Amino acid sequence: MAEQGGRRLEENLRAVRARIDAAARAAGRDPGTVALLAVSKTWPAEDVRALAALGQLDVGENRAQELLGKAAELADLPLRWHFIGQLQRNKAAAVARLGAVVHSVDRASLAGVLDRAGQEAGRPVEVLLQVDLGGAGGGGAARGGADPAAVPELADLVAGCAGLRLRGLMAVAPLGEDPGPAFARLADLAARVRSDHPEAVELSAGMSGDLEAAVSAGATVVRVGTALFGDRPLASGMTTRVTPATEVPDTTVGS
Repeated sequence: MAEQGGRRLEENLRAVRARIDAAARAAGRDPGTVALLAVSKTWPAEDVRALAALGQLDVGENRAQELLGKAAELADLPLRWHFIGQLQRNKAAAVARLGAVVHSVDRASLAGVLDRAGQEAGRPVEVLLQVDLGGAGGGGAARGGADPAAVPELADLVAGCAGLRLRGLMAVAPLGEDPGPAFARLADLAARVRSDHPEAVELSAGMSGDLEAAVSAGATVVRVGTALFGDRPLASGMTTRVTPATEVPDTTVGS
């Protein structure tokens, strides 16, 4: 069974990388400029280990407890951890100590908590600002994040924090909206932020169902879960099919 699961993951990883490569070439981009972030969510640590053996070392989680648990279980591997969900204040210090990249900073209060945690940990926390594309003139339902109009000021605040390192922007396409125009708005905002903060080079956008649109818009990181791991397991032992339109509540930003 383990061998069969390993083959499944290998095939899925190959297919996802092929999609990324094809999307990059179609957009006139070097495929090497787009990183794949494997979002394991409720899948077991053994699956992450299997992907690591295939060279996939960037791994994301949307729940702090699961991130910390898997990181401890897989401490022997050179994984690069990413946190992509809503971060509770009481978990910020632990995430900072782990050295995870936080993709979901959307308010000054969270930036302040992470800033203190980064200073206490002795190394800056790398962060991306999550943008609410539903509030950017789109007609779709919001998926969480800061109002686009507030992002430049938030970027200034983060860039001035000794315990933080601004890496870029992150967003999820609004529910019920064509992801192409939404990601184009994100790319425009990212260019504005980058003009003031040249270090903010990362654009985290796109999931299993819309990664091509994200890559076309300039995404440097795509967050993929379902296309890699398959249907998400439930506590009952059953699985649920995850689709781009219904995959997650607002707090979950990678599948």
